[in-house]
Amino acid sequence: MDHREGVSVAAILLAAGRARRMGQNGPHKLLAEFDSVPLVRRSAMVLLASNATPVVAVTGHRQGDVEQALVGLDIVTLFNRSYGTGMASSLACGVSHPQISECDGVLVMLADMPGILTEHIDCIVQAFQKSGGEAIVRASFGDTPGHPVLFPRLLYGHLMRLEGDVGAREVIGDSELPIVMIDIGRAALLDVDTPTAIIENGGVLRD
Repeated sequence: MDHREGVSVAAILLAAGRARRMGQNGPHKLLAEFDSVPLVRRSAMVLLASNATPVVAVTGHRQGDVEQALVGLDIVTLFNRSYGTGMASSLACGVSHPQISECDGVLVMLADMPGILTEHIDCIVQAFQKSGGEAIVRASFGDTPGHPVLFPRLLYGHLMRLEGDVGAREVIGDSELPIVMIDIGRAALLDVDTPTAIIENGGVLRD
């Protein structure tokens, strides 16, 4: 029997943040358009075309606008009422969803990374399945760790206990599990947090 069989992977798209670096009452970075598609929708489509299923998007700031950008996609949306406390609450919100908790692993993707492609996701998923679902797998640019990151079910409890405006760095650091790095190039480090970054990377600002 192939040890990859039965190793299921879900995905969480983190799309809840306030995007403070976009400026006071500035445009929402996730609604900026890349190739005429809102960035949050583009990110969701990348995940939906991958071998990760189901896909759950966690929303928060400007929930209505973000969810409108996802209309028509086969994606579960969850509103994180505590989104103002930071990324940890969005991670916990996503991981606690029943469809996620049933899976052997969950890939966590930030919605503001326009360079991520479906083939990147599938390489990460494949590496996780090859590990038998027992490793942390993360994208990198050379030796520099980046995003997305795929966590085994063993760490779900740790992810749900995180607090504040932190990602899962401490969970990765405290874990004694093997860490597999998948070099996907510059895309692993490219997030568009400012209007300048959006424009420089081919995006068009919207409201």
